[in-house]
Amino acid sequence: MPSLNRRDAGLLVLRVGTGAVLAAHGTQKLLGWFGGHGLEATAQGMEAMGFHPGRESAVAAGLGEAGGGALLALGLAAPAAGAAAAGAMAGAVAVHAPAGFFNQGGGFEYPAFLGFTAAALGFAGAGRYSVDHATGHRLDQPWVVAVAFLGSALAAAAVLGRRAKDQDEAEPEDVFEERFEDQPGNHNGDQPSDSAGE
Repeated sequence: MPSLNRRDAGLLVLRVGTGAVLAAHGTQKLLGWFGGHGLEATAQGMEAMGFHPGRESAVAAGLGEAGGGALLALGLAAPAAGAAAAGAMAGAVAVHAPAGFFNQGGGFEYPAFLGFTAAALGFAGAGRYSVDHATGHRLDQPWVVAVAFLGSALAAAAVLGRRAKDQDEAEPEDVFEERFEDQPGNHNGDQPSDSAGE
C-alpha cells in the first residue's frame, strides 16, 4: 500500500474513532442517549459548574461534541468540525483542571486528549477517504482553518473568562458564609427555626 494511502487510511480510522466518541458524548447531553441525562439535566449541571445560562451552555457543548464529532467522522468541513469539538473540550478541561491531570482522579486528561486530537484533525484535514475530498475540499480551505480556529478560540476564551469572573465574584460571599457557619452557635442545628414542623 503506498504511503499516501496508509496516511489517509490512518486519518480515516482516527477520524471515525474520535468522532464517534465525541458524538456519543454530545447526544448524551442533548438527547439522553447512551445512558446520558438529556438536555434539562445537563443544563442544570452546567449552571452548577458555573456556565450561565445553563441551557444555552448545554446546547452549545452538546452541539460542539455531537455536531463536531459527526462531521469529523464523515470528513466534512474538517477544520470547522475540529475547531468546534476542541472548543467544547476546552470547557471540559476548565471544569476538571482543579482535580489535576490524570483521569483516574477526575482530572482533565481525557477531555484534553479528545480536544487535541480533534484540533489536530482539523489542522491536518480529513484525508482522501472523506466527504471533503469528494467535494473538492471546498470546506477545507486554509481560510476556513483560520476562521474556524480563531472563532472557536475567541468563543472559548469569552465563555471561560465569564465563568472565572462569576466564580471570583461569588467566592467572597461563599467564604463569608462558611466562616459564619463555623462560628459556635451559628450552625443551623444550633439555631431556633421558624419553620419547625414544616
